[in-house]
Amino acid sequence: MNDIPARHTRGAASDSGAATDSARTAIATVTAADSALVTWADREASRRGTELDRAEALRLLGSVSLGRIVFTQDALPAIRPVNHLLHHGQVIIRTHEGAALTSLTQHADAEGVVVAYEADAIDPATHCGWSVVVTGYCHLVTDPDDLAHYQALLHPWADRRMSYALRIRPDLVTGLRLSPRT
Repeated sequence: MNDIPARHTRGAASDSGAATDSARTAIATVTAADSALVTWADREASRRGTELDRAEALRLLGSVSLGRIVFTQDALPAIRPVNHLLHHGQVIIRTHEGAALTSLTQHADAEGVVVAYEADAIDPATHCGWSVVVTGYCHLVTDPDDLAHYQALLHPWADRRMSYALRIRPDLVTGLRLSPRT
């Protein structure tokens, strides 16, 4: 039996075969178009991925101010966009009372909370750029002088009082640069 449903027009029995042939032609056309699109995409997406060393990855991370923090909330991954600064090789973010990550760090043991932090700069037209991920332990900044220093340097983007700062010690740093193949 034919898997392509025949489209009946005006109830004519002879139209059924013509409709089936038309459907087969349409599917063949779509398949050819898909194949051409895949070929174009493969050609256009041909980028060379180069791993970054730790120093270059951290330099690039420090060159942007927006990233994404990843943590576990209720046994599921949670991701939040946040602004940051890189200070003495550590990622600093600000947060507020009641935020999930604030609460997690307030109740964490001495090691802190395991998090990942990602930032990137990818050109949407050329698909070239870089991405950096740091993984490490996150701690609440408790020293009043450090907290005041970070509050002076890092201004929140949200219209919310950010009374807390978090420090991420990057234990694992990975990065990838995407550049055109030459």
